[in-house]
Amino acid sequence: MMDLISGIFLLMGSLFILLSAVGILKMPDLYTRMSATTKASTLGIGLVLAGTVVYWQDFGIASRAVAIIVFLFLTAPVAAHIIGRAAYFGGVPLWEKTHINELPRNAPEEEPD
Repeated sequence: MMDLISGIFLLMGSLFILLSAVGILKMPDLYTRMSATTKASTLGIGLVLAGTVVYWQDFGIASRAVAIIVFLFLTAPVAAHIIGRAAYFGGVPLWEKTHINELPRNAPEEEPD
């Protein structure tokens, strides 16, 4: 029974990672590509690690997997935000069908208090 549950987690995680790869190929600009890869691959890796924990049922493996999942869920969105912001201010163009740009390119950086 645990093999089946583990297999389902691994399959779902692999599908999300595949979806992330398809997002890299099909999305029109850097910003949407980053969104697809950050969300889908983080969830996919989390599911693969959950499947590993269910399969092995070992405390050492479970604690490492939980630490990796927490680290990924905390760092991937922050890294994507920083890369996206640097790309935007570096002049990487938006997709031509983008209708709303809430961050004007010449906006002054906020001064620390």
